Amino acid sequence: MTSQNKIALITGGSRGLGRNTALALAKVGVDVVITYQSQEARAAEVVTAIEALGGKAVAIRLDASDVSSFEGFVETLRGKLSTLWSRDRIDFLVNNAGFGAHAAIDATTEETFDTLMAVHLKGVFFLTQSLLPVIADGGRIVNLSSGLTRFSLSGYAAYAMMKGGIEVFTRYLAKELGPRGIAVNTVAPGAIETDFGGGVVRDNAGLNKMIAAQTALGRAGLPDDIGPVIASLLADGTGWVNAQRIEASGGMFL
Repeated sequence: MTSQNKIALITGGSRGLGRNTALALAKVGVDVVITYQSQEARAAEVVTAIEALGGKAVAIRLDASDVSSFEGFVETLRGKLSTLWSRDRIDFLVNNAGFGAHAAIDATTEETFDTLMAVHLKGVFFLTQSLLPVIADGGRIVNLSSGLTRFSLSGYAAYAMMKGGIEVFTRYLAKELGPRGIAVNTVAPGAIETDFGGGVVRDNAGLNKMIAAQTALGRAGLPDDIGPVIASLLADGTGWVNAQRIEASGGMFL
């Protein structure tokens, strides 16, 4: 491995889809910076796993809901890039950090709504803004959305609203960053067996069976179904894919 490897920053990389994406990228020779909010030990395990694959990696703490912390985060990132890679730019940004919330519209509290917005919409907007000077021209951005922006399941209105905003943001980013040669796309996973949302898809057998019955490929998704999709959008041959929403759901609710 050399210092000329591409470098990806993945928010929320200590678990779930972020972890899977980090490992998928490492397997194809991309070095990785992951962020974590509280799971420092799990983030360290991801770094160790990437190093075992022959790559370089580092984990940096980030509260994706705290816009006031982003300037300090970027400075820390710059320091790690200089120390570990003798570089001042990343090549890829994957806006993955997030959490699930399930409540009917009439039971959704303002606090839940505001927290969802802070992490999934406002945080993504301003973190991306803060990172624009650190992303190399010709780089790529992938934003995570959800199948729930295309199909509707009761209880996810607030969450899906935020993800719908991310899909619009993706198109505007692609437009404004086009002169820098930066392609921006959305990946929208379907229902995935992770600890997301308390692990409900993974652990609720009835829900898992319902999802499988409504999916063309006959099962709920796994993290290994998503990380490689994100990695493929950052590969050399897909640079002309831009401003697109790519759903990775196995064909849910067709």
